[in-house]
Amino acid sequence: MRTVRRMIHADVLASVGFVTLAFLALFFFFDFVDELRSVNAAGGYPLKYAVLVVLLESPARLYDLLPITVLIGTIFVMARMAQSSEFTILRTSGLGPWRALRVLVTLGLLFVLLTFAVGDYLAPAADRASQLLRSRYLGQVTVGQTGAWLKERRAGDSYAVNVGSLLPDGSMRGIRIIEFDDQGRMAATIQADSGQFEKDGSWLLAGVSTTELETAHDVPLATSTKAPHILRTSAATLDWPSTITPEMVSVALLQPERMPTWDLFQYIRHLEANGQSSQRYQIQFWKKVFYPLSCLVMVVLALPFAYLHFRAGGISTYVFIGVMTGISFFLLNNLFGHFGNLQNWRPWLAAAAPGIIYSLLSLAAFGWLVLRR
Repeated sequence: MRTVRRMIHADVLASVGFVTLAFLALFFFFDFVDELRSVNAAGGYPLKYAVLVVLLESPARLYDLLPITVLIGTIFVMARMAQSSEFTILRTSGLGPWRALRVLVTLGLLFVLLTFAVGDYLAPAADRASQLLRSRYLGQVTVGQTGAWLKERRAGDSYAVNVGSLLPDGSMRGIRIIEFDDQGRMAATIQADSGQFEKDGSWLLAGVSTTELETAHDVPLATSTKAPHILRTSAATLDWPSTITPEMVSVALLQPERMPTWDLFQYIRHLEANGQSSQRYQIQFWKKVFYPLSCLVMVVLALPFAYLHFRAGGISTYVFIGVMTGISFFLLNNLFGHFGNLQNWRPWLAAAAPGIIYSLLSLAAFGWLVLRR
């Protein structure tokens, strides 16, 4: 049994590796062609940095492609073994359906760990390096014209924080902070040209201009007959205490699907503590949790192909079915994420629905083709 397991694992690993490299090479070409418009243009970067940017985006591509390539590679191995009668010989030698399933599940768990490691460690680090390299040559990292808005509550007061952009060294530009008192009235505004994250969690602001509104706190602003007293001050630097971390600013400015699972969880807690909607980020968090498990579903879905009877040349048809099944899973995964956000579905259900659907399909195929036939 150990020899059979090693043979199947080696064949599947080689096939999945080849398919993964082929897909990565294809997407590398497309991304590189798209990146050429920034090469040697006004404010662009040299050709070698364009290659480096595309290479740094490859781990994110790998994370997206792994369930698809696992399905295609495993289907190819199972179909080839069925066509050459290798699997028939293994069955007559004692490889029953449940043993075969156990062999593939063990391999699927390895792919689950690999997908999690790539998505939670390698891809976020590479994407952050890619964004900083882009910003070094193409400008600041920002979202739209207004930057990113965050909210914070502290000691009865609340703050609306706007960060215009991030620079390659991790510093911030174009910072605006609006302070509200416990009655929801605007109490002060702070504008800073730049800011740095300090080790104690505070922000060190530079080029600071502060505007304070002084009113009678026991009188509502709408009924007050007294105009608020405005006090304007300026300072070269200001130490502003905050619980907003660099990871939270990165999530707000960059793509949440490229962030580690723990950073997303911390950001969701921050949004909920400040009364903000976290539906989009909760869906993305649960997708990060369930997505690696899809590799396990894919290897189970590929097992029934070993029990089919092939004619000459028929293996290409089933490999094509594997390609289309993998693409449909990828599209369905994105579709359920958007629908869940629009229809306000339960985040875990919107993230797990594609995996549940394909798990039922794999179990149905296993029961019909393997156990019954």
